[in-house]
Amino acid sequence: MRSNFSAALLFLFSLTLIGTSQSYAADNGLIIKKSDFGVIKTLDRLGIALERKGIKVFARINHSSGAKSVGLELLPTAVIIFGTPKLGTPLMTSNPMIGLDLPLKAVAWETKDGVVQLAYTDPSWLAKRYGIEDRAKVFKMMTGALNNFTNMAVTRGGLPKN
Repeated sequence: MRSNFSAALLFLFSLTLIGTSQSYAADNGLIIKKSDFGVIKTLDRLGIALERKGIKVFARINHSSGAKSVGLELLPTAVIIFGTPKLGTPLMTSNPMIGLDLPLKAVAWETKDGVVQLAYTDPSWLAKRYGIEDRAKVFKMMTGALNNFTNMAVTRGGLPKN
């Protein structure tokens, strides 16, 4: 458990160092977007967008509060866990190992410069990771929906930045 916590902190630290590097995102299946809002408000907005479309928010984890509870400091960092069995179940029938990445998650964090970013795993990358070739329609729908939901979460007015 402790090594998982350390690995998570190292991962978040590396994201802080690289900022919005799209090459990092492309190479690792991550999509990273800059937010116009703070960490909690970004995840609040994402949660609202998801729930309005019938997608369940299963949990939220405030990593900063967890760090504080053990006497450590961490810039604002939180995760939201969400999904719907209607989409996830068919993917798991194709390859049960995708359950490692389902339900989906998004992490929001504040950098040392005060910039808030939101990251999530690109569903099309999950298709490749788990070798799921028979659910292209589901992955395409998930990719488009997550792009829309995260744009709503990070952008004033909910429209993508140009």
